Amino acid sequence: MKKLIFALALLASLIFAAPAFAYTVEKGDTMSNIARENDLTLQELAKANPQINNLDLIYVGQHIYTNKVNNSPLPSREATSKKTRSNKLSISDDEIDLLARLVRAEAQTESFEGKAAVASVVLNRVESPQFPNSIKKVIYQSGQFQPVSNGEINQPADKESIKAVQAVLSGLRNIAKDSLFFYNPNIATNRWLDSRETTVVIGQHVFKN
Repeated sequence: MKKLIFALALLASLIFAAPAFAYTVEKGDTMSNIARENDLTLQELAKANPQINNLDLIYVGQHIYTNKVNNSPLPSREATSKKTRSNKLSISDDEIDLLARLVRAEAQTESFEGKAAVASVVLNRVESPQFPNSIKKVIYQSGQFQPVSNGEINQPADKESIKAVQAVLSGLRNIAKDSLFFYNPNIATNRWLDSRETTVVIGQHVFKN
């Protein structure tokens, strides 16, 4: 079946780097206050923001997701040793590791949101009839991702890249909207993506459909 079925809540449209359902931290804000103002418990807010390791350390300008992405904790890598399931979607641990390695290679200097968006593009391709129907086939499709060509894909994933992949599987699925491509226009040597419609800009990456 070509289309993957996700029955989890999807984030709504993003406005460039600031996603909908996200609050931008201002001076004096605390996670407790943000939770209270959005009718969330602190635990629910923490679950929606796996990129925040210390709830007492948030900074002005940081994006805090304020929608309830799940009623259960994000899965740990150990919990997905055999399969990670998002309702009817089953992804093997090997595929999660491969996707996280691609995210690290493509977006290691990007924000958590930027890493999640790269993972979302891969899943968008799996769903699209224009591309192969598995994560492995999408990533290894000839000429698509530079880290495959230069060997960076073989380097281990970092913790934040793994968290970003898990977050996309648990609620940030639409962070890149319907994007099928992304690139950094400041360093790209091939400009064919310039003519395609821009869906969102996150950090240095421009996402296209």
